[in-house]
Amino acid sequence: MKTRFRGFLRSACGFGLLIGLLFFAASLTPSLIPRNYVVQGVLSGIAFSAGYGIGVLLRGLWRYLELPGLSAAASRVVAPMTGIACLVLAALALYHTKSWQNSVRSVLGMDPVETGYPFSVSLIAVVVFVVVIALARGLIGFGTKLAHKFYDRLPRRISIVAGVAVAGFLTITLTNGVLVEYTFRLLDRSFQQYDALIEPDRPQPLISERSGSTASYLDWRELGRAGREFVASGPTAADIAQFNETVAREPIRLYAGLQVADSAQQRAQLLLDELIRVNAFERSALVIITPTGTGWVDPAAMDGLEYLLNGDVASVALQYSYLNSPMALVFQPESGLESAQALFQTVYGYWKELAADERPKLYLHGLSLGAFNSQRALTLLDILDDPINGAVWSGPPFPSQLWRSLTNKRSPDSPEWLPVVEDGRFVRFMNQNGTFNRQSDPWGNVRFVFLQYASDAITFFERSLLYQEADWMKEPRGPDVSPSLEWYPVVSMLQVLIDMPLSDTVPMGYGHVYSPEDYLDAWIEVAAIDNWSPDRVQALKTLLMKRSQQGDGYEYRGG
Repeated sequence: MKTRFRGFLRSACGFGLLIGLLFFAASLTPSLIPRNYVVQGVLSGIAFSAGYGIGVLLRGLWRYLELPGLSAAASRVVAPMTGIACLVLAALALYHTKSWQNSVRSVLGMDPVETGYPFSVSLIAVVVFVVVIALARGLIGFGTKLAHKFYDRLPRRISIVAGVAVAGFLTITLTNGVLVEYTFRLLDRSFQQYDALIEPDRPQPLISERSGSTASYLDWRELGRAGREFVASGPTAADIAQFNETVAREPIRLYAGLQVADSAQQRAQLLLDELIRVNAFERSALVIITPTGTGWVDPAAMDGLEYLLNGDVASVALQYSYLNSPMALVFQPESGLESAQALFQTVYGYWKELAADERPKLYLHGLSLGAFNSQRALTLLDILDDPINGAVWSGPPFPSQLWRSLTNKRSPDSPEWLPVVEDGRFVRFMNQNGTFNRQSDPWGNVRFVFLQYASDAITFFERSLLYQEADWMKEPRGPDVSPSLEWYPVVSMLQVLIDMPLSDTVPMGYGHVYSPEDYLDAWIEVAAIDNWSPDRVQALKTLLMKRSQQGDGYEYRGG
């Protein structure tokens, strides 16, 4: 083992190690989400590996172009000095790790940590680096063996290219065709079994306004775990009446799980039948919800609206996957769109045939992947022909085309993390502090609100971070972004990429965990609520936060 390790060190590229050390040091700087020492070690090891690989490629390219290098005498002086400088820089970065992580924790309202665990981080990083390099060398060795097969028939350099191409093709094919498919089936089966579990503390609703009740067309056991949570939670008419000090209606909550029918269209039709059964089209508002990948509907999004409208609201959601949002986006990219389109077109088609002065206001809502698919389900004709009334989309993921297009068209004096588009007449962006500069221009007929936090990596990840600084990194920054954050080529992309799965590990009101207080402000804008005083709104926010702290369905489950 020692002999192999020494052989690895002797064969290592010195220039690659220098670049790797620089990437290692940069990876310790803050990003959007605080990292524990295990995550930091893995990230630093990957960054070290990326830097090393880039160094090896640059050295190889330099030699291939036959460019002059340093003389032997100069190398004996420059190489040690450069190596020592990089080691000192890495040591300084390790020393500052604690303060950098605390700078992130501070703006996210988290307690500071007492240490950055520099030795543990370094050890984990080295292990990850060795594993990654070993895998890379194994792949290169595989390509080299294939190249030798072509030597008798093709020129040497063409043989090398052919060997690498075939090795890469076989690796990708094996990964996508076998490993990914097997992983998908395993995960889908596991999540399906979890989804089918009947929670002992989740009683079947007795009121007819909920799916799964004895009056419902949908079986309680087939709603799925997230569906049962959605219809069995939320404020009742009695809760709303007690707070509003008036007679309230029972909010309508309808949900169809994947097991209720074979196709998305059939499930959507069953939900339309449910809406008709409970007279949902006679309510003042109807919300079509596209859930997250697991089918979860954020209760923080709907509870406040039900209080605002005194219970006179119906909401309906349709499950499209058992996987969480990142997995659903990778393994089932079109299932969410198919489901969102089926439900929207089915409900919208019925709604638009009703008399305009008798039908409810129609809104859309989605969180994370739900926001992504909800936007895609809405076409320009739906807005121009017989427009819906608005939408609240929270935490839109970075691939969202509508969100990206609007963000790119923002006023030049507004930041990327809270843009202003067309003076806020049809669409507004909100965060913990409301809209940018408290926009006061009047709304148009349609009201769309994007609720997003600057610390949400799922929203603000960009592939271009590989080679250029993102606009949201520039001053002025969002209130929940560390002032110590800096951009580094390649490394910043890796940092934000690692931040994405961690975005739901922070306190409510930051990252990808959206607060009922901020949802309430968004619905006040979209639903044009103007009969609530600031004191009553604040009292409702206090109540909603209390409900969330008591865990009334507010556990985040899978964005």
